[in-house]
This record gives sequence, structure tokens and C-alpha cells, in this order.
Amino acid sequence: MKKRTLGILALALALALALTACAGGATGFDKGKNITIVAREDGSGTKTAFMEIIGLKGKADPAGAITQTGTAAVLEEVKGNPAAIAYESLGYVTGDVKKLTVDGVEATVANIQSGSYKISRPLSVVYKAASLDSDVNAAFFAYLGSSDAQAIITAEGYVSLYGSASAYTVNGSLSGTIGISGSTSLKPLMDKLAAAFEGLQDNVKVTVAGGGSGQGYKDAEGDVSEFGMISEEFNTENAPSCTHYVVCKDGIAVIVNPANTLTNITMAQLKTIYNEETASAPKWSDIG
Repeated sequence: MKKRTLGILALALALALALTACAGGATGFDKGKNITIVAREDGSGTKTAFMEIIGLKGKADPAGAITQTGTAAVLEEVKGNPAAIAYESLGYVTGDVKKLTVDGVEATVANIQSGSYKISRPLSVVYKAASLDSDVNAAFFAYLGSSDAQAIITAEGYVSLYGSASAYTVNGSLSGTIGISGSTSLKPLMDKLAAAFEGLQDNVKVTVAGGGSGQGYKDAEGDVSEFGMISEEFNTENAPSCTHYVVCKDGIAVIVNPANTLTNITMAQLKTIYNEETASAPKWSDIG
């Protein structure tokens, strides 16, 4: 009977140790590791907006930061690296990564609308006012502000700014082409808006290309595209002959690997992490 009792106790102890090990393996997170800093490429509107909002406008990335071009590459890096931190457009953050609250506020459409989530930016098109003299361009511009477009914007997880918009009126006599290029953050949404517009205007073709916000400014200013896409506050110095229209607003989420046990980060901590003047990358144990 004594041997049986000892055997049961041993089995219970082994099971407890196994469960503890499994729990550690589930997180796979070592707080003693240096933070792997992931940044977007120069010219990215997401990067420009993020750095300005956290108080690092015009600053270079910290030494050792990993630069990734485009949303997909950022998400892939964070998904595969337990020590990584990054920032990316809220509309394209997937369940493969984990969103942190910032100063205790979650990155949601409602919190962006209320202004309580501070890391948000406008997604806009840049264009020359004279380009709207074209009936085709004017029609697409009107469509962007219509209730039809707002429904798509909302369905895709963005913040609509025009709740009282009217329905788009189809002009059956329209025909022609429209070129749009620039921000990779706005491009997936613009692809959907362009496709919906083409569905209403059978004889109009809309071509959407990426290249980043810098390219959007350049193409609109140089008459390469009728509309350039940017994902930052409009800077007239980048396209002095152009004006702009805000299509919608988007949040920039701060993301980490799902194994990371952190749930919240402060604006001050983000500024420390992404500051080029920081002597060395902080450890995760330094963050809360």
C-alpha cells in the first residue's frame, strides 16, 4: 500500500512538472532577450506617420533594426520571431501576431473614431485640381466620397469620415482609364474600391499600383498617375502642384509575436525602443 501511495505521488509530481514545461513551451518567451526592432522602409507612409506620432519625426532607425518592405514582410518577421516588435496598418494585422494596447487603449475602429487611440493617420489620395476637369476622374473622385465607398471602407475595418454621404450616381456615358499609385497601406483598400467602381462604370478601367507614399506624391506631381496614394498627413512640399482628399482613417497597431507575454506598452517606451540615439536595444524585461 505504501509503495502504491509513493507511486501515485511520483506520478502526480511528474505530471505537474510536465504541465509546467508545456506552459513554458507554449509561451516560448524569454524576457531576458534584447528586443528585435522591426521597422518599415524609408518612404513608407506608415513609417513616417508612426515616427512622427511617437515623437521621432525625421529620425533614423536604431542601429540593428530590421527593415522590412511592405505589410506582408513585417507580419512574417513578427510571426517568426518571439523577440520582435513592429508597427503596421491596423486594417491588415492578422491573427498570426498579437496587438498591444498603447497606454492602456486598444487599437480599434471605435477608439480611433473617439480619438482615444493616438497612433492613427489619414489615408489620402493626392491629385491636381485640374485633373478633375476630366469627367472620368471627377466621377471616381465623387465615388470615393459616396455612401457606396463608405460601406466598403467600413467593411474592411477602416474608419469612415463621411457618415452622411450620398449614393453614387452612375453615368452611363463614361469611358476611359484612371491610374492610381502609391501607398501600400492604402492599396488593398483601393483595389476593392476600384473594382467596385468598375462594376458600376463598365467602360472605365482603373489601374492601382503600389510603390509607397513617396511614389504616390511623385506620380501625382509628375502626371504619371491621376491619383497618388499616401498614408500620412499631406505634405505640400512633396507635391507642390497637388491637393489631397482623405479617403478614410487607419490606426497603426503595435504588434509582437503571440508568445510575448506583454499586453501593453506606453508611448514613452515606444519612443525609447525606436530612437536612433538609444545606446543599445533594450531587453523585454525592461518593458513593464
